[in-house]
Amino acid sequence: MDVIDLRSDTVTLPSPKMRQAIAAAELGDDVFGEDPTTNRLEDMAADRMGAEAGLLVASGTMGNLISILAHCGRGDEVILGDQSHTFRYEAGGIAALGGVHPFTIANSPDGTMCLADIAAAIHPDNVHFPRTKLICLENTHNRCRGAVLTPEYTESVADLAGEHSLSVHLDGARIFNAAVALGLDVAELTRCVDSVTFCLSKGLAAPVGSVVCGSAEFIASARRIRKSVGGGMRQCGIIAAAGIVALEEMTDRLADDHANARRLAEGIAQIDGLSIDLDTVVTNMVYFNLTTDRLTCDQFADRLAEKGVKCLALSPMGLRMVTHYGIQTADIDGALNVMADLINALHY
Repeated sequence: MDVIDLRSDTVTLPSPKMRQAIAAAELGDDVFGEDPTTNRLEDMAADRMGAEAGLLVASGTMGNLISILAHCGRGDEVILGDQSHTFRYEAGGIAALGGVHPFTIANSPDGTMCLADIAAAIHPDNVHFPRTKLICLENTHNRCRGAVLTPEYTESVADLAGEHSLSVHLDGARIFNAAVALGLDVAELTRCVDSVTFCLSKGLAAPVGSVVCGSAEFIASARRIRKSVGGGMRQCGIIAAAGIVALEEMTDRLADDHANARRLAEGIAQIDGLSIDLDTVVTNMVYFNLTTDRLTCDQFADRLAEKGVKCLALSPMGLRMVTHYGIQTADIDGALNVMADLINALHY
């Protein structure tokens, strides 16, 4: 049985050209700075992000951890959204490994945090409080249904941070999705931040890896911290080679994923027993709900999987599907047919 895996864009497999690039990669020891393929990827990534330097890391979680630890010392505080990936899904690493205190602010449905709330969260210089050092943003915003932050919003946060001598880190795991959705060069979304992490292994379809970008001084600090958390890789040009192909060939095709997500969402809207807010589907993430009490979301996801369609059940009445490289229009139509058949069967 063919499987249509819509759980996440992390399930992508490398393209044939990536596999060829991995096999042919020129290699060296990256801890010594001698892996030419890794050096090339880092330079390419920095150029795309409008930054001075880049650093290859094993994952987006590692990239966010390293970035926050480079900005903050033990006992310092970072302001971030209560729905942010760093706060919810990164194993509490900034606190456990860095002693950094998270101050969470409610995320609005569009992924933003209210500027007034951010300003109110910045602590004065007082021995009773941790020192506020950093504000973290996320673009696109996973738990806010793939919402996109505009460059104007990011600039407004950066201006507020500058007034208080704070830094801004951007979790840009899917930043290229945001750029494609807005029709902008990706550097327009990163030009006001002090550091950014983006993933090669989600919509860009590389098998592993993320890149942190920032000033040369920041990346020097981040490189030292990467080593301390076990991220100093050796002949990692085999990872970087796929990342180079990702940057050269896979960013523009994200528009196909967005089109497939829209097709999926519009199809879900036509199924009696499912509900969706079409206005929230702006990138490759599709969040929807069951409107029948005959199945839980977990049961619905399990039955879909039995029919060859995989998705994530995230709450008692909520599910998520994510389009990505390897998913075609026919797969979307097939998944919709399976969902409709399952829902229709509940009425008999």
